[in-house]
Amino acid sequence: MELHHIRDITDPLVRLIADDPVRPHIPLEQRINSAAEILILKAGEQVLAATCMQWLTDVPETEQDLISMGKDHHVAVFYTIWSYAPGAGAKLLQTAAEWLRRDYKDLRGIVTLSPQTEMAQRFHLKNGAKVRKTNADTVNYEYYFRDAPAAD
Repeated sequence: MELHHIRDITDPLVRLIADDPVRPHIPLEQRINSAAEILILKAGEQVLAATCMQWLTDVPETEQDLISMGKDHHVAVFYTIWSYAPGAGAKLLQTAAEWLRRDYKDLRGIVTLSPQTEMAQRFHLKNGAKVRKTNADTVNYEYYFRDAPAAD
């Protein structure tokens, strides 16, 4: 399996955002820019899963924070994920987390900005995340955080 990075809007796989079940309203320019990319898990030419990731200075509480917060390579935020094969979403997050921790030595954390749904909760907790913070409309699940423990 391979982790494919969409860092340019001309990548033919940008068409996959049409399948985003969580945040289909987020425009392409917000998904791909100097502080954001789309990660694709592939097996050969077969697409298995996709996620959108934003780099921020801290953990966001709202979708608006994805736009307004400072951008740097300290907190990687996954804010939507979808899968085309059983177990592929979990494998994508695991593969992406390994890449982030290996290639970004100043990384402080890997978190999500997830909807408050049972499906999101089951998915993230089953994959080893912890609830970091429950916000008004979202939940931050923590996959890795260097300088602060997860909330109980």
